[in-house]
Amino acid sequence: MRRFSSSPLSSQFENVGFIGLGNMGSRMASNLLKAGYKLTVHDVNHNVTKMFTNVGVPSKETPFEVAEASDVVITMLPSSNHVMDVYMGPNGLLDERSPLRPHLLIDSSTIDPQTSRKLSAKVASCTLKEKKDNWENPLMLDAPVSGGVLSAEAGTLTFMVGGSEDAYLAAKSLLLSMGKNAIFCGGAGNGSAAKICNNLAMAVSMLGVSEALSLGQSLGISASTLTKIFNSSTARCWSSDSYNPVPGVMEGVPSSRNYTGGFASKLMAKDLNLAVASAKEVGLKFPLMSQAQEIYAEICKDGHEIEDFSCVFRHHYSGKDEFN
Repeated sequence: MRRFSSSPLSSQFENVGFIGLGNMGSRMASNLLKAGYKLTVHDVNHNVTKMFTNVGVPSKETPFEVAEASDVVITMLPSSNHVMDVYMGPNGLLDERSPLRPHLLIDSSTIDPQTSRKLSAKVASCTLKEKKDNWENPLMLDAPVSGGVLSAEAGTLTFMVGGSEDAYLAAKSLLLSMGKNAIFCGGAGNGSAAKICNNLAMAVSMLGVSEALSLGQSLGISASTLTKIFNSSTARCWSSDSYNPVPGVMEGVPSSRNYTGGFASKLMAKDLNLAVASAKEVGLKFPLMSQAQEIYAEICKDGHEIEDFSCVFRHHYSGKDEFN
């Protein structure tokens, strides 16, 4: 079994390409800069690349050009279609005009496991421009994240990683420059599968907490009081103690900012669609998943797609703000 160096700022990963500078990607890339990596960036929105070019970070016009300047490339994109386009489209990372310079490609997007596995096999079939540090062929990791925008900014994300364990060990210090945890999940696609399962549980949890808090309000119990009970009792969970959906109960969360600046409902709807598709592929039916999918589709249809997913408390359950 091959073993690769995993020391921080290893020469094999000194030059990092980053593609996708949205709410999450821009913050992840900034943390790589703080850690001392040499960065090259790309995004179709030139306005978001300016914050990097303004501090001396080179920007490239195509993914292929990013690959030509990088030892490792990280992608953080909205959907499977965007990932396929960046990898396989015209001037993509896997442009067949030349062998690959990057030894490792890391996709932190939330996409379906099948796409992750397809791309991993395609990457492994490519040839390297230069072999070094025992890397015989390029490899890919699917490494989606949990934690949201606040954790991306603070560098406290959790990475769920699928692919070669050797590649995971080699990339671990790079990932920990952007997060506090990097958990190996097994073979290609397993990181993507873990993220879908995590977000399914998160969606159902948020719905359950929102439903209970709304019921409590209707029965005459304030959300603050019920939250204290939850958080010192068996109902305690992330949705109650760290991301409470009731405006006025907790500071520093989207519900305290009119549901702005968090994890958009349209992204939760997308992730639930991925979960439903994956369940169908393996022939399983999950009623809570299906109900969550319907609720978030309704939230988006009603015009709340860019609001944080905790807005279900207000827009689906008609919950009331807490006034202290």
